[in-house]
Amino acid sequence: MTESGQDNEQAERPAIGGKLRARRRELKLTLRDVAEGAGLSTGFISQAERDIAVPSLTSLHNICRVLQMPVQAVLPDAIPAPEASRRAERPLLKLKAESSATGYERVSTTFPGSTLSSVIIHEAPGYRSEPQTHEGEELFFILEGSVTVELEGEQFVLEAGDSLHFSSRRLHSTWNHTDTTATIMHTCTMDVFGDRIAAEADVPGVHAGHEEARVAAAEAGK
Repeated sequence: MTESGQDNEQAERPAIGGKLRARRRELKLTLRDVAEGAGLSTGFISQAERDIAVPSLTSLHNICRVLQMPVQAVLPDAIPAPEASRRAERPLLKLKAESSATGYERVSTTFPGSTLSSVIIHEAPGYRSEPQTHEGEELFFILEGSVTVELEGEQFVLEAGDSLHFSSRRLHSTWNHTDTTATIMHTCTMDVFGDRIAAEADVPGVHAGHEEARVAAAEAGK
């Protein structure tokens, strides 16, 4: 699918913030409940529900975990990549429909015992992620452009070819301080999309999505 086609399709879907708010109200949780459970501020959760602030994927995972819903409920295209993913066939995931918004390509698959989640991030100019901590570890490798990663108050300006590997329990955030899109390979041990949790719980739809991706890749290789 072309990027413009994906943008049009995403624009037709309900906004992510509305889905988060509806689920929170269904569970009778307050903004503070979600914020404390996700390790974020109440103000940020409020802005995310109104689609003013755009959460990073890891923050979205934490919010969805508190709301007891899979990330796929708000990002239906967020299925695992096949074992061998092809650049032209990977969907571009966006938490906001605008063409200039930060986008993600899933490049990791899932299987029994897998522990890595990996995406290619196309970080929009000026985008700042919210400061966060969570379990696991992560690695940033800059493919194109430049970003600033703040790690417990220390700033690392990373250029193409640079990397940063750290414990995710340390307070961290990213900022594209340039006027061009930065492309980043991001790998972490957090179950960002909830695939491993869903597999253990046998959540309907997740296995189907994975199988569809595998079959599509097989058909493309014929």
